[in-house]
Amino acid sequence: MEKPLGMSKADDNKANTYETGNLMTQYLPPYPAYKDSAIPWLGRIPAHWEVVPGRACFREKKIPNTGMQETTVLSLSYGKLIIKSPDKLHGLVPASFETYQIVEPNDIICRPTDLQNDWNSLRFGISRHRGIITSAYMNLNTLSAMFPEYGYLVLHAYDLKKIFYGLGSGLRQNLDWRDFKYLPCVLPPLPEQRLIARYLDWADGRIRRLIRTRQRQIKLLEVYKQALIHQAVTGQIDVRTGKPYPAYKDSGVDWLGKVPAHWEVVPLKRIGSVRIGLIYSPSDVCDENGTLILRASNIRNGKLIHADNVYVSVEIPKNLLVSENDILVCVRSGSRILVGKSALITKEFEGVSYGAFMSLLRTIDNRFYYFVLNSNLLPTVMAQFETSTINQLTQNDLRSLMVPVPPATERSAILRFLEANIETIDAAIAATRRSIDLLREYRTRLIADVVTGKVDVREVAARLPEEVEEILPEETEEAGEEGIDVGDEEICEEN
Repeated sequence: MEKPLGMSKADDNKANTYETGNLMTQYLPPYPAYKDSAIPWLGRIPAHWEVVPGRACFREKKIPNTGMQETTVLSLSYGKLIIKSPDKLHGLVPASFETYQIVEPNDIICRPTDLQNDWNSLRFGISRHRGIITSAYMNLNTLSAMFPEYGYLVLHAYDLKKIFYGLGSGLRQNLDWRDFKYLPCVLPPLPEQRLIARYLDWADGRIRRLIRTRQRQIKLLEVYKQALIHQAVTGQIDVRTGKPYPAYKDSGVDWLGKVPAHWEVVPLKRIGSVRIGLIYSPSDVCDENGTLILRASNIRNGKLIHADNVYVSVEIPKNLLVSENDILVCVRSGSRILVGKSALITKEFEGVSYGAFMSLLRTIDNRFYYFVLNSNLLPTVMAQFETSTINQLTQNDLRSLMVPVPPATERSAILRFLEANIETIDAAIAATRRSIDLLREYRTRLIADVVTGKVDVREVAARLPEEVEEILPEETEEAGEEGIDVGDEEICEEN
């Protein structure tokens, strides 16, 4: 793997410092001299840099798309301005795109809304295209003192450092031009701004490439895991011998195909029960002294986690309290990919309840049927239960699912085989996810340190090639699973 310029060779024997989060900045020199910026969150800056108010660097721009001058719709997603595909122009869109504003190359777009409730989104992007975007967004241009790419990097770095979350006004803390007018901005000489922008573009491309490689590794591991589960629970292999069973029969079920001749295939209701979750109102929600209600947000990668927890103060019937090894299934969601996600109840969550968009499954062998639900069963059969308006599995849908029933001794053997192998695969996936997290943390720190002058990249940037290779953006995670950024699909301005 190519090491970035400025790195020491002494780290070749360490799991590659570029990947593991040991920052590139420790191999880049500081500037020769510094001065106090008088801004607490900026600290010391290079002695020849200035700190100026935002009005000296930026101006607000808003050109309405009157007369439909432009039809190319742009979207701010994951900190990137992308062209939105026409087939994705659905849902919350205006009656006429004349209400949108025109965007040109080098415009800096900001999503200024909802600072109070959303601390995760990347709020700034620089446009490479001419097009239109919702007028709910702010469009900022740089003035002559600031190179556009560097201006974007300053705002992006401040965003990563969460500087804007102390600003904003209104009930939901929305930003407006007043928040940028007096914003302290670091201002190196123009040639230096260009070098900083070049260096960070180069470094960011390589970080994204590493992240994409690891994301592909995770996908391959997930595919292997899925295949292993499917082969075992459908009897394509006898896990005790590693070979096929001696005889098979047609199961009569598409997702199962042929199964071992001595296995049964029955509706889920024959081997277990399905219970819908608790219906509660917003007035029932309380603090952590109430009862935890498990929802789709509490399922991640097949495990239960504490995330976006909701507690209620109402008395809950005993039959709606979960027990260890119960199977919790998401049966309804606005996101199609969440429907069918399941997790085993662990001892940590025993005795809590679950919401109305979840179902609880208890079978003759919960741990085995948890793997059945995580085979190809639900992806194969979901289409027959969905409608154009809602993504859901009803109680009857779950109860009617046809599932294999091996003898108890074989279920135990399959379970031991899967738990041993899946634990190894999950450990590899978790380690790869952690390496992605470290790379993202590294990128955040690198951008902040370079833009605020903590390290000097001028010499390194001057030696970079003129043409920087274009690196595709990293792949997005599944909605509701890995902290999805909010795009402008959720904002519609009709005025």
